[in-house]
Amino acid sequence: MTESDLPVVQLTPGRWGDPAHPVELPAAAAEALKHLGVRRPAAEPVEPADRPGLTADQLSFLSQVVGNEHVASDLESRWAHTRGYSTTDLLRDRAGDTSDMPDAVVYPASHDEVQELLTGCAEQGLAVVPYSGGTSVVGGLAPSRRFVTVDLRRLDQLVELDEVSRTARLQAGVRGPAAEALLAERGYTLGHFPQSYEGASIGGYAAARSSGQSSAGYGRFDQMVVGLTLATPRGTIELGRAPMSAAGPDLRQLVLGSEGAFGIITSVVVRIRPRPTERHFEGWRFESFDLGLAAVRRLAQDGPLPTALRLSDEVETAVNLADPDVLGGGSGGVLAIIGFDGPYNQATADVLTAAGGTNLGVDPGETWRVGRYRAPYLRDPLLDEGALVETLETAAFWSRIPALKTAVTKALVGALGATPPLVLCHISHVYETGASLYFTVICAQSDDPIEQWRTAKHAANQAIADAGGTISHHHGVGTDHRDAYATEIGPLAIETLRAVKNALDPGNVMNPGVLVPESEKGLTSS
Repeated sequence: MTESDLPVVQLTPGRWGDPAHPVELPAAAAEALKHLGVRRPAAEPVEPADRPGLTADQLSFLSQVVGNEHVASDLESRWAHTRGYSTTDLLRDRAGDTSDMPDAVVYPASHDEVQELLTGCAEQGLAVVPYSGGTSVVGGLAPSRRFVTVDLRRLDQLVELDEVSRTARLQAGVRGPAAEALLAERGYTLGHFPQSYEGASIGGYAAARSSGQSSAGYGRFDQMVVGLTLATPRGTIELGRAPMSAAGPDLRQLVLGSEGAFGIITSVVVRIRPRPTERHFEGWRFESFDLGLAAVRRLAQDGPLPTALRLSDEVETAVNLADPDVLGGGSGGVLAIIGFDGPYNQATADVLTAAGGTNLGVDPGETWRVGRYRAPYLRDPLLDEGALVETLETAAFWSRIPALKTAVTKALVGALGATPPLVLCHISHVYETGASLYFTVICAQSDDPIEQWRTAKHAANQAIADAGGTISHHHGVGTDHRDAYATEIGPLAIETLRAVKNALDPGNVMNPGVLVPESEKGLTSS
């Protein structure tokens, strides 16, 4: 089975992925947790309690727009749209915390219905949060006040496919696997496979500047988008008259990454490519992360680049996250993964060999390709056992990567000193001028794991800023990174974003508190 054949997964609150296919914690991993001091928590998950929602008049307005059957105000529906899937989100879910629960969920079926909802909600002062896959891990679905969720799942069509230009217009609610299936019927692929692929959507990809495993070959999602439609409280914006233009700044890039703060993206026009007839993945071993880093930089800068390129450090290689069934079974050195959509490129292999790499064959590559979608399922049994497991990511220019990796690792180890952590790191996205770093942290939960991670994340964010990295490469800003983002780009840039938001959303009803700080208090680092 390839990525293009994976099914859409309907995520459930409090646990990742398809509840019908849970991943059991391998015995070796359970034993390793004991060495980290992990102990199974005594507390059991708490069922959420309902709270008052919208008034009858407000529910009536929503029903007038989309029909009564497409407005949900019951506890189950609202709870299913509460927060995203960061570890702190899951911990709050397990505690029955309803503080971020929407007051209603609305399911529009067209751009016009979305537009009417936003206009009406602005008039009534109802805050709105866009929702499709719900896979945010940075607080992107937790605004600063009570709100209505606009679930885009009914906007799930391939509207148009232009085979001459090789573009496709997809509605925002199309989930990743569904988009691939729709394109595959015509012989095409989008080539976008983030780890959230089973649950994420086209609109979410655009709103958060998503990046997938094949970014070396296909690019990030924001590089794939050539046009989009945005509904705002003040009206509709259509962008993308041509693939490139010198007619002023590219406003597409202003909307991409806006995380619902300016409006709701209802459709995108994306570049597509012929579906590959063959795919190859293989593993390569290097003696050290520094040697592997030099090798992947050589490919990124001088080519020939594979479609997928990833490098794990010594700790991640030893833990062997590539295969959830045999955690801890990795060999010495570091593991690089390369993948090709299409014929195998021996020239790429020659570069890796010349850089000191040893070809381990297809088994490690295929194991990683399949296992990467199962790895997130491990977080649930790890949390069940009392482990704190979370991820964070950044990016920087090549010259800063070694110091950035060291600084973030040191910050996490220092902040979690009372519960000594295991800190894993890999490079998963490369560019001519730099790369991303993705960290996974595992340690024993403290008595207050939410505060425990907040302290660690604060330290990591400060280390990223001090070492010259960006606060996020592909997870986005949300509320978790909002203040650090404001510090990164500075007061004048934040003032500019506020001006854009005020022009499109003067009532501040669109995902309030997400991305753009609401007051000068948001200009401090976090």
